[in-house]
Amino acid sequence: MQIKIINKSRHDLPHYETMASAGMDLRASLTESRILKPLERTIVGTGLFIELPVGIEAQVRPRSGLAAKKGITVLNAPGTIDADYRGEIGVILINLSSEDFTINNGERIAQLIIAKHERAEWDQVEELSNTDRGSGGFGSTGTK
Repeated sequence: MQIKIINKSRHDLPHYETMASAGMDLRASLTESRILKPLERTIVGTGLFIELPVGIEAQVRPRSGLAAKKGITVLNAPGTIDADYRGEIGVILINLSSEDFTINNGERIAQLIIAKHERAEWDQVEELSNTDRGSGGFGSTGTK
């Protein structure tokens, strides 16, 4: 799939690191480093602008290593970029650790997944079919 992209950062375009990678890393595009204090959140620009085909979305997700090792994650994960959005891709990062975290220009801060999606039409009814689970949720199927 070809996707139009404008790159206003000084970094390479996002790319897949391995043949089986689902996501491409997004890098911070900053004029100077930024400190993210514990429990603080910020929007970090990437310098990237994309034009997605209708029926395709881009999902911004956390990088597992950054989350596990530093407590840095994407606050609205997954963040959705719609096909009609033309602004800069921004990443909402939050620091869930107890230490300051420095975001440097060019640092890999999130990953981008390109995915198809469906559009739904509602069929309003008076009742739904029965299942064994029924309305049980939030752990109702157990933990083991």
